[in-house]
This record gives sequence, structure tokens and C-alpha cells, in this order.
Amino acid sequence: MKKHNFNAGPCILPKIALENTAKAVLELDNIGMSLIEISHRSKEFEAIIEETKNLWKELLNIPDGYHVLFLGGGASLQFCMVPFNLFEKKAAYLETGVWASKAIKEAKLFGEVNVVASSKDKNFTYIPKYEIPKDVDYFHITTNNTIYGTEIRNDIDSPVLLVADMSSDIMSRLVDVKKYGLIYGGAQKNVGPAGVTFVIVRENILGKVSRTLPSMLDYRTHIKEGSMFNTPPCFAIYTMRETLRWLKGLGGVKEMQKMNEAKANLLYNEIERNPLFTGTAEKDSRSLMNICFVMAEPYKNMEDEFMDFAKKRGMVGIKGHRSVGGFRASCYNALPIESVQALVDCMKEFEKEKALF
Repeated sequence: MKKHNFNAGPCILPKIALENTAKAVLELDNIGMSLIEISHRSKEFEAIIEETKNLWKELLNIPDGYHVLFLGGGASLQFCMVPFNLFEKKAAYLETGVWASKAIKEAKLFGEVNVVASSKDKNFTYIPKYEIPKDVDYFHITTNNTIYGTEIRNDIDSPVLLVADMSSDIMSRLVDVKKYGLIYGGAQKNVGPAGVTFVIVRENILGKVSRTLPSMLDYRTHIKEGSMFNTPPCFAIYTMRETLRWLKGLGGVKEMQKMNEAKANLLYNEIERNPLFTGTAEKDSRSLMNICFVMAEPYKNMEDEFMDFAKKRGMVGIKGHRSVGGFRASCYNALPIESVQALVDCMKEFEKEKALF
């Protein structure tokens, strides 16, 4: 039976990226050694990391003055690395979910944090309205909230330095990078396997805090050393390169956005049409990447039944996060629209089998 991978992360990856990585693990480009045993200082790996950086710059149209870094520690390490490098007097944060809350917790270790707005009152099911203060060092947002299925889908015109955690929607839609001072995220939601963190940073925002920075937590260290101050996650970077090559071959981020919008519309339309289901995120805040829904109120007792029904038809990873319940279909870049159609057909089949209407 064909499996349809809706896992929230690690994400589904393009088949070609998996195949090429598998070959490289056995032997990289006929050099007689595996990808995972060559030196990161070798000419072979230096070519890999350089091409990967250039693909990022090309696909996102990253302007001059910005650097692309490949680091460890996930987005969670960035929660403290961002304020370490940028927080001098005060910072502003928008609280839209668990990961935003964790970023706020870390930032509070460095001083005063202005939480400009929060959607915690409704279990983070919407993007709240807010005003950006002008007396802060930076304003931090989490663009997509995997647990709750909400997303900030437009670039913000910020009067202060804008920082964004784009772990789960990077490369899924067009982004005007020049509006941001720093963008970061874990690769494992859309652009590669777990183990590598991407950082896009404008160099002229660095070196302005008064504190002494540990070498490993200073972005300037990694800029100077080309992301090889310590041994980088070679395997994950290689798979990222293969994923970005695949994306470029499809026509780039602009085409990917069209595909993602088509997938999301297909599923959201069925959720709205099917009386058995209802969406959890408010319509004007809905995510293209993580589509969350539950059984409609009269049919709450059918949740486990539908889960089993869907699993038997090849749906993988659709169980909602424990804090929300219900279902979550993560429609990341590599998920084909055929898988979304299969889930929609499954929902229709379940509705027909219940014959309640």
C-alpha cells in the first residue's frame, strides 16, 4: 500500500534527494569513500557546502550583505543565540505558539522583553493584531506554527530590526529577505533532514552588543569560518543540497508556492464541505504548511475511528498534537498533491460510510 507522509517533522523529502543521498553514503561521486567519512575540509565537501549556500541565495534572492550559515543545535539554540548577538536593552516578541513562547523564555534571560501580543487566550488558533514598538533592539516573529496550523504569510514592514523563525515554512513561499535582519530555522520541516540549522543574517547588524560573546555563539565566528568553525553536519547539508536542487528544477520558490496553495486549498475546501470535520485555526490565519482539523462537535466520539480508517488507507502522521487533538496534515514542499487528494478521498469515503447525512 502506498504511504502518504503527513508527518510534522522530520518532513517528507523528495525521492530524488533520498536516492542521491543513499548513493553518496555508500560512495560519493566515485571517489572511493562515503559522504559521511570524508573530511569536511576536502575539496569535495567544500564544493558541496558552497553550492548549497549558492542555492539558498539564488532561490530566495538573498541580497548582498547577507550570509547563509549552516549550524547545529536546531532552532532551539537560536532562541538564545539571537538575543546573545542582538539584545542590548530591550526586545519585542509576538507570541503565536509553543515555539514562540520558548523563544520568549530564552530572551527574558537577557533583559526586558515586550510581548506585543499573544493568541494564547484561544490556544494559539489565530495571529493576533499588534503594534511594533520603536524602542527595541529587534522584533521577533515565528512565521508558521506547526502545532496550531497558523501562519504569517506576508512579509512585515517593521520599523525595527526584524528577526524570524521560519523553521516550518522556509522555501514554501516567496520571502522578501531584505525586510529581515535575520531568518533562522531547523531544516527538518521543509528543506532537509534533522541535524542542520540554517541562518540568514545581515552582517551589519552584528557586533553591536556590549557583552562578550562565546566563540560558538557568535554569528561572526561562523561567517568568518564559512560555517566550518567546527565540523558541520555534512550528511544533512548534502541532503539539503539535493532537496534545493530538486526545488530549483521545479521552477523555484514561486512555483512551489503555487503548488502549496493548491494543496492547502484542496484540503481546506474539503474540511469546510464535510460536515464531519471542522478546522481549528481562524480562516485569516490558516497555514499552508500545517492544516489542523478536528471532528465536528456532534461527532467527537468518531475521532479514533477516523484515525484507524485513515491509517488503513495509508495516511501517516495525521494525528494532531496532544495540546490540540484531532488531526494535522503537514503539507510540506515534497508532499505531492496526490497525497492530499488521497486524504480528501478518505474523508469523503468516511462520510459516505457513516451515511449520516
